[in-house]
Amino acid sequence: MKDQTTLSIRNVSKTYPNGVKALQNISLTIPPGMYGLLGPNGAGKSSLMRTLATLQEPDEGTIHFGSIDVLNQKDKVQQTLGYLPQDFGLHPKANAEELLNYFAVLKGIKERKSRREVVEALLRQTNLWDVRRQKLGGFSGGMRQRFGVAVAMLGNPKLIIVDEPTAGLDPAERVRFLNLLSEMGENSVVILSTHIVEDVSELCTRMAVINKGQILLETEPQKAIENLNGKVWRRVINKSELPALEQEYVIISTKLLGGRTVIHIFSETSLGRGFEEVSPDLEDVYFTVITQDSIKNVVQKDKEVLI
Repeated sequence: MKDQTTLSIRNVSKTYPNGVKALQNISLTIPPGMYGLLGPNGAGKSSLMRTLATLQEPDEGTIHFGSIDVLNQKDKVQQTLGYLPQDFGLHPKANAEELLNYFAVLKGIKERKSRREVVEALLRQTNLWDVRRQKLGGFSGGMRQRFGVAVAMLGNPKLIIVDEPTAGLDPAERVRFLNLLSEMGENSVVILSTHIVEDVSELCTRMAVINKGQILLETEPQKAIENLNGKVWRRVINKSELPALEQEYVIISTKLLGGRTVIHIFSETSLGRGFEEVSPDLEDVYFTVITQDSIKNVVQKDKEVLI
Protein backbone atom coordinates (compact mmCIF):
# COMPACT_ATOMS: atom_id res chain seq x y z
CA MET A 1 0.00 0.00 0.00
CA LYS A 2 1.36 3.40 -0.98
CA ASP A 3 2.40 5.72 1.85
CA GLN A 4 0.05 8.70 1.90
CA THR A 5 2.27 11.13 3.80
CA THR A 6 2.24 14.60 2.22
CA LEU A 7 4.68 17.49 2.48
CA SER A 8 3.12 20.78 3.53
CA ILE A 9 5.07 24.03 2.96
CA ARG A 10 3.46 27.21 4.28
CA ASN A 11 4.60 30.84 3.84
CA VAL A 12 8.31 30.02 3.64
CA SER A 13 10.65 32.96 2.95
CA LYS A 14 14.43 33.28 2.84
CA THR A 15 16.60 36.35 2.21
CA TYR A 16 20.36 35.92 2.07
CA PRO A 17 22.80 38.39 3.72
CA ASN A 18 23.56 39.91 0.30
CA GLY A 19 19.93 40.97 0.00
CA VAL A 20 18.82 38.30 -2.51
CA LYS A 21 15.22 37.23 -1.81
CA ALA A 22 15.69 33.54 -2.59
CA LEU A 23 12.23 32.45 -1.39
CA GLN A 24 9.20 34.71 -1.12
CA ASN A 25 6.18 33.38 0.78
CA ILE A 26 6.30 29.87 -0.72
CA SER A 27 3.28 27.62 -0.03
CA LEU A 28 2.91 24.16 -1.58
CA THR A 29 1.21 20.87 -0.76
CA ILE A 30 3.19 17.99 -2.27
CA PRO A 31 1.50 14.56 -2.36
CA PRO A 32 3.16 11.14 -2.73
CA GLY A 33 4.58 10.48 -6.18
CA MET A 34 6.79 12.47 -8.52
CA TYR A 35 6.50 16.25 -8.13
CA GLY A 36 8.29 18.64 -10.48
CA LEU A 37 9.73 21.97 -9.39
CA LEU A 38 10.51 23.76 -12.63
CA GLY A 39 12.37 27.04 -13.00
CA PRO A 40 15.40 28.72 -14.58
CA ASN A 41 18.80 28.78 -12.94
CA GLY A 42 18.74 31.13 -9.94
CA ALA A 43 14.96 30.83 -9.53
CA GLY A 44 15.14 29.59 -5.92
CA LYS A 45 14.86 25.85 -6.56
CA SER A 46 18.07 24.88 -4.78
CA SER A 47 17.30 27.26 -1.90
CA LEU A 48 13.98 25.50 -1.36
CA MET A 49 15.57 22.05 -1.68
CA ARG A 50 18.27 22.89 0.89
CA THR A 51 15.60 24.20 3.24
CA LEU A 52 13.52 21.02 2.90
CA ALA A 53 16.67 18.94 3.47
CA THR A 54 17.28 20.83 6.77
CA LEU A 55 20.56 22.30 5.45
CA GLN A 56 19.43 25.89 5.98
CA GLU A 57 16.79 27.71 8.01
CA PRO A 58 14.10 29.88 6.43
CA ASP A 59 13.47 33.35 7.85
CA GLU A 60 9.81 32.50 8.34
CA GLY A 61 7.22 29.85 7.55
CA THR A 62 6.46 26.24 8.49
CA ILE A 63 7.16 22.87 6.86
CA HIS A 64 5.54 19.57 7.89
CA PHE A 65 6.07 16.10 6.48
CA GLY A 66 3.11 14.18 7.82
CA SER A 67 3.35 14.61 11.60
CA ILE A 68 7.02 15.69 11.47
CA ASP A 69 7.82 19.36 12.00
CA VAL A 70 10.68 19.64 9.49
CA LEU A 71 12.19 22.81 10.96
CA ASN A 72 12.08 21.68 14.60
CA GLN A 73 12.53 17.89 14.31
CA LYS A 74 15.55 17.67 12.02
CA ASP A 75 16.68 14.29 13.38
CA LYS A 76 13.32 12.73 12.48
CA VAL A 77 13.41 14.30 9.02
CA GLN A 78 16.91 12.99 8.33
CA GLN A 79 15.81 9.46 9.28
CA THR A 80 13.29 9.46 6.42
CA LEU A 81 15.10 11.75 3.96
CA GLY A 82 17.00 10.89 0.79
CA TYR A 83 18.79 13.85 -0.76
CA LEU A 84 20.70 14.06 -4.05
CA PRO A 85 22.08 17.61 -4.35
CA GLN A 86 23.08 19.20 -7.64
CA ASP A 87 26.77 18.88 -6.78
CA PHE A 88 27.95 16.11 -4.50
CA GLY A 89 31.48 14.95 -3.85
CA LEU A 90 32.68 11.37 -4.17
CA HIS A 91 35.93 9.79 -3.07
CA PRO A 92 37.49 9.03 -6.49
CA LYS A 93 39.75 6.25 -5.15
CA ALA A 94 36.95 4.38 -3.35
CA ASN A 95 34.84 1.83 -5.16
CA ALA A 96 31.05 1.90 -5.29
CA GLU A 97 30.49 -1.08 -3.00
CA GLU A 98 32.76 0.04 -0.16
CA LEU A 99 31.57 3.66 -0.22
CA LEU A 100 27.89 2.69 -0.26
CA ASN A 101 28.61 0.33 2.63
CA TYR A 102 30.20 3.24 4.51
CA PHE A 103 27.15 5.46 3.91
CA ALA A 104 24.89 2.59 5.05
CA VAL A 105 26.72 2.52 8.39
CA LEU A 106 26.21 6.27 8.75
CA LYS A 107 22.51 5.76 7.98
CA GLY A 108 22.28 3.40 10.96
CA ILE A 109 22.30 0.01 9.22
CA LYS A 110 24.69 -1.60 11.71
CA GLU A 111 24.14 -5.33 11.28
CA ARG A 112 26.68 -6.62 8.74
CA LYS A 113 24.50 -9.18 6.94
CA SER A 114 21.57 -6.76 6.58
CA ARG A 115 23.91 -4.05 5.38
CA ARG A 116 25.47 -6.32 2.77
CA GLU A 117 22.01 -7.26 1.48
CA VAL A 118 20.89 -3.61 1.32
CA VAL A 119 24.06 -2.52 -0.50
CA GLU A 120 23.77 -5.32 -3.06
CA ALA A 121 20.05 -4.62 -3.66
CA LEU A 122 20.67 -0.90 -4.25
CA LEU A 123 23.64 -1.46 -6.55
CA ARG A 124 21.56 -3.89 -8.59
CA GLN A 125 18.57 -1.52 -8.65
CA THR A 126 20.77 1.32 -9.94
CA ASN A 127 22.45 -1.00 -12.46
CA LEU A 128 25.87 -0.60 -10.83
CA TRP A 129 26.41 -4.13 -9.51
CA ASP A 130 28.72 -5.14 -12.35
CA VAL A 131 30.97 -2.12 -11.71
CA ARG A 132 30.77 -2.27 -7.90
CA ARG A 133 34.55 -2.66 -7.52
CA GLN A 134 35.40 0.03 -10.06
CA LYS A 135 36.90 3.26 -8.69
CA LEU A 136 34.34 6.07 -8.55
CA GLY A 137 36.83 8.40 -10.22
CA GLY A 138 36.35 6.42 -13.42
CA PHE A 139 32.53 6.63 -13.39
CA SER A 140 30.66 8.47 -16.17
CA GLY A 141 28.31 11.31 -15.26
CA GLY A 142 25.28 9.02 -15.43
CA MET A 143 26.95 6.37 -13.28
CA ARG A 144 27.81 9.02 -10.70
CA GLN A 145 24.19 10.19 -10.62
CA ARG A 146 22.91 6.63 -10.24
CA PHE A 147 25.36 6.08 -7.38
CA GLY A 148 24.00 9.28 -5.80
CA VAL A 149 20.50 7.82 -6.03
CA ALA A 150 21.69 4.61 -4.36
CA VAL A 151 23.02 6.70 -1.46
CA ALA A 152 19.79 8.72 -1.31
CA MET A 153 17.70 5.52 -1.18
CA LEU A 154 19.47 4.05 1.86
CA GLY A 155 17.01 3.37 4.67
CA ASN A 156 13.89 3.41 2.41
CA PRO A 157 13.29 7.16 2.71
CA LYS A 158 9.75 8.48 2.33
CA LEU A 159 10.89 11.97 1.31
CA ILE A 160 13.37 12.08 -1.59
CA ILE A 161 14.79 15.30 -3.03
CA VAL A 162 16.77 15.36 -6.28
CA ASP A 163 18.23 18.66 -7.51
CA GLU A 164 19.00 19.04 -11.27
CA PRO A 165 19.64 15.29 -11.62
CA THR A 166 19.81 14.96 -15.43
CA ALA A 167 21.89 18.03 -16.30
CA GLY A 168 24.83 16.92 -18.45
CA LEU A 169 23.67 13.33 -18.98
CA ASP A 170 23.68 11.80 -22.46
CA PRO A 171 20.26 10.68 -23.81
CA ALA A 172 20.69 6.99 -22.90
CA GLU A 173 21.84 7.76 -19.34
CA ARG A 174 19.00 10.28 -18.98
CA VAL A 175 16.38 7.64 -19.89
CA ARG A 176 17.89 5.13 -17.42
CA PHE A 177 17.97 7.76 -14.72
CA LEU A 178 14.38 8.91 -15.29
CA ASN A 179 13.16 5.31 -15.14
CA LEU A 180 14.93 4.92 -11.81
CA LEU A 181 13.34 8.10 -10.43
CA SER A 182 9.93 6.88 -11.55
CA GLU A 183 10.36 3.67 -9.56
CA MET A 184 11.33 5.72 -6.50
CA GLY A 185 8.11 7.72 -6.79
CA GLU A 186 5.89 4.68 -6.31
CA ASN A 187 6.21 4.68 -2.51
CA SER A 188 7.58 8.09 -1.56
CA VAL A 189 7.27 11.82 -2.04
CA VAL A 190 9.92 12.54 -4.70
CA ILE A 191 10.66 16.18 -5.53
CA LEU A 192 12.42 16.68 -8.85
CA SER A 193 13.99 20.13 -9.06
CA THR A 194 15.05 20.99 -12.61
CA HIS A 195 15.18 23.54 -15.43
CA ILE A 196 14.69 20.76 -18.02
CA VAL A 197 11.02 20.74 -19.04
CA GLU A 198 11.11 17.24 -20.54
CA ASP A 199 12.03 15.72 -17.17
CA VAL A 200 8.84 17.05 -15.63
CA SER A 201 6.57 16.27 -18.59
CA GLU A 202 7.70 12.64 -18.67
CA LEU A 203 7.62 11.91 -14.93
CA CYS A 204 5.52 14.18 -12.77
CA THR A 205 1.82 14.07 -11.92
CA ARG A 206 1.96 17.55 -10.36
CA MET A 207 4.31 20.47 -10.79
CA ALA A 208 5.07 24.05 -9.82
CA VAL A 209 6.89 26.78 -11.73
CA ILE A 210 9.16 28.96 -9.61
CA ASN A 211 10.99 32.14 -10.62
CA LYS A 212 12.75 34.83 -8.57
CA GLY A 213 11.74 33.04 -5.38
CA GLN A 214 8.02 32.99 -6.12
CA ILE A 215 5.62 30.24 -7.17
CA LEU A 216 4.03 31.34 -10.46
CA LEU A 217 1.98 28.23 -11.19
CA GLU A 218 0.99 25.03 -9.37
CA THR A 219 -0.95 22.45 -11.37
CA GLU A 220 -1.09 19.09 -13.15
CA PRO A 221 1.12 19.19 -16.27
CA GLN A 222 -1.60 17.87 -18.57
CA LYS A 223 -4.17 20.34 -17.25
CA ALA A 224 -1.75 23.25 -17.81
CA ILE A 225 -1.22 22.11 -21.40
CA GLU A 226 -4.97 21.84 -22.01
CA ASN A 227 -5.47 25.38 -20.69
CA LEU A 228 -3.16 26.66 -23.46
CA ASN A 229 -5.13 25.04 -26.30
CA GLY A 230 -5.91 27.62 -28.99
CA LYS A 231 -3.50 30.17 -27.49
CA VAL A 232 -0.12 29.24 -29.00
CA TRP A 233 0.78 30.34 -32.54
CA ARG A 234 3.81 29.52 -34.67
CA ARG A 235 5.56 31.26 -37.54
CA VAL A 236 8.88 30.86 -39.34
CA ILE A 237 10.61 34.23 -39.81
CA ASN A 238 13.87 35.81 -40.82
CA LYS A 239 15.93 36.76 -37.81
CA SER A 240 15.79 40.41 -38.87
CA GLU A 241 12.01 40.44 -38.32
CA LEU A 242 12.33 39.47 -34.64
CA PRO A 243 12.81 42.92 -33.02
CA ALA A 244 9.65 44.34 -34.64
CA LEU A 245 7.58 41.27 -33.73
CA GLU A 246 8.81 41.45 -30.12
CA GLN A 247 7.31 44.93 -29.90
CA GLU A 248 3.96 43.70 -31.20
CA TYR A 249 3.44 40.25 -29.70
CA VAL A 250 4.11 38.17 -26.57
CA ILE A 251 6.84 35.89 -27.92
CA ILE A 252 7.25 32.94 -25.58
CA SER A 253 10.08 31.11 -27.38
CA THR A 254 12.39 31.24 -30.40
CA LYS A 255 14.28 28.38 -32.02
CA LEU A 256 16.62 28.09 -34.99
CA LEU A 257 15.44 25.64 -37.64
CA GLY A 258 17.48 25.20 -40.83
CA GLY A 259 18.85 28.71 -40.67
CA ARG A 260 15.40 30.25 -40.10
CA THR A 261 13.90 31.35 -36.78
CA VAL A 262 10.73 29.68 -35.45
CA ILE A 263 8.76 31.74 -32.96
CA HIS A 264 5.93 30.71 -30.65
CA ILE A 265 3.54 33.47 -29.63
CA PHE A 266 0.91 33.54 -26.91
CA SER A 267 -2.41 35.05 -28.00
CA GLU A 268 -5.99 34.31 -27.01
CA THR A 269 -7.22 35.33 -30.47
CA SER A 270 -6.27 34.26 -34.00
CA LEU A 271 -3.35 36.24 -35.42
CA GLY A 272 -3.45 35.68 -39.19
CA ARG A 273 -0.40 37.12 -40.98
CA GLY A 274 1.09 33.69 -41.58
CA PHE A 275 0.75 32.43 -38.01
CA GLU A 276 -0.54 28.89 -37.54
CA GLU A 277 -2.09 27.45 -34.39
CA VAL A 278 0.00 24.71 -32.77
CA SER A 279 -0.79 22.10 -30.15
CA PRO A 280 0.92 23.33 -26.97
CA ASP A 281 3.30 21.26 -24.88
CA LEU A 282 4.75 21.74 -21.39
CA GLU A 283 7.61 23.82 -22.78
CA ASP A 284 5.02 26.31 -24.09
CA VAL A 285 3.38 26.36 -20.64
CA TYR A 286 6.70 27.01 -18.95
CA PHE A 287 7.83 29.79 -21.27
CA THR A 288 4.38 31.43 -21.20
CA VAL A 289 4.39 31.58 -17.41
CA ILE A 290 7.97 32.91 -17.23
CA THR A 291 7.39 35.46 -20.03
CA GLN A 292 4.16 36.79 -18.55
CA ASP A 293 5.86 37.17 -15.18
CA SER A 294 8.71 39.13 -16.79
CA ILE A 295 6.22 41.43 -18.54
CA LYS A 296 4.37 41.99 -15.27
CA ASN A 297 7.61 42.93 -13.52
CA VAL A 298 8.55 45.39 -16.29
CA VAL A 299 5.12 47.03 -16.09
CA GLN A 300 5.39 47.26 -12.31
CA LYS A 301 8.84 48.92 -12.53
CA ASP A 302 7.53 51.39 -15.12
CA LYS A 303 4.69 52.32 -12.75
CA GLU A 304 7.15 52.84 -9.90
CA VAL A 305 9.26 55.14 -12.09
CA LEU A 306 6.18 57.19 -13.03
CA ILE A 307 5.21 57.51 -9.36
